[in-house]
Amino acid sequence: MLEWLSLAAAAGDAVGQRNCAALYFKGEGVEQDFSRALELYRAAAEQDDGAAQDMLSWMLLEGEVAEPDYVAAREFAERAAAHGIAASMTRLGMIYHNALGVERDPGQAVDWWRRGAERGDADGQAMLGAAFHLGSGVKREPVEAFVWLLRARAGGSPLAGQFFQAVRSALTPAQIAEAERRAAAPLPEPAS
Repeated sequence: MLEWLSLAAAAGDAVGQRNCAALYFKGEGVEQDFSRALELYRAAAEQDDGAAQDMLSWMLLEGEVAEPDYVAAREFAERAAAHGIAASMTRLGMIYHNALGVERDPGQAVDWWRRGAERGDADGQAMLGAAFHLGSGVKREPVEAFVWLLRARAGGSPLAGQFFQAVRSALTPAQIAEAERRAAAPLPEPAS
């Protein structure tokens, strides 16, 4: 598989570059090489490959496998978000929440978390729930907070656990039942 992906990547095929990058990133069938993975993800991202833009954004933001570059991380996350990639929307929320290369903007953070959450990103759902719990960037709404935290928990977000019990313990049994009913319903149509 590496041979074919390497040929596709060398020919400039963005999907080949992205898939080859994933092999180097994970060390599958090849020695793990974060520098090579970064190089291939960047090549695919520059060709407007949304999944590569998402991964490159993460790599540039986290600083675990590449030197942090918050400006480029935001730019690639915005480009991936334009492709509808929910994880990048959630990442943009974190960028604005934590003031990473931008002014801290709780309203922008909530807007991006909502976009990611409505598209099913569990971490976006957890952060949106936390925002409703704390009243950060949005009016404090405990039931709405629990709705999003329930969805996040069901989606496997480890972030939901930080707020779950605090929110639940502040609700009445009727409010918990209402939140559970709403959380079980299909996600709302994503806002643009």
